[in-house]
Amino acid sequence: MNSRRRPLDPRSGLVLDTHDLVRTAGAMQEVRTTAEAPDDLGTEMIGVPPKSPIELDLRLESVVEGVLVTGTADVVLVGQCARCLDEIRDATQIDVQELYVYPNSDATDDEAHRLEGELIDLEPVIRDAVVVDLPFQPLCTEDCAGLCPTCGANLNDDPEHDHEERPDPRWAALSSWDAPDEETVRRN
Repeated sequence: MNSRRRPLDPRSGLVLDTHDLVRTAGAMQEVRTTAEAPDDLGTEMIGVPPKSPIELDLRLESVVEGVLVTGTADVVLVGQCARCLDEIRDATQIDVQELYVYPNSDATDDEAHRLEGELIDLEPVIRDAVVVDLPFQPLCTEDCAGLCPTCGANLNDDPEHDHEERPDPRWAALSSWDAPDEETVRRN
């Protein structure tokens, strides 16, 4: 399968230029910037809103194999509680540590990220880190009571919420039936 990647856009906040590192092992550059979040950075229940700010605090170090990127990315998470369906808003900090190998490197790891010319694409690394950190079932609070299974009321708003015990309507015809007493059962 011959799949061609789109060329990187150096104007994107998640694409970094390493030109100043000049392939000299030991050279270092600090990057503090804000980038826009890409689309689809999360799951159906929770994620980073598109175009919301990603605060990057990174260190780029030139090493023999390529450029080592370490640091943090601060993102805002927005989603829906899996129990009560209320909106969740939270912030989280993601640790970033990734080696980007030079295009002509002999690195054999197919999973290794490669520099494209002098450019580094942070989007796949940020995406992987965010998605792995997301809760499978996000909750507004650890003790969220959820919704009433009968009427859908939010049980967090009314912890005393209750319904009269109602018989299952499928069994309503049997409610007038009198069970036989013990004497009748013994005679039969």
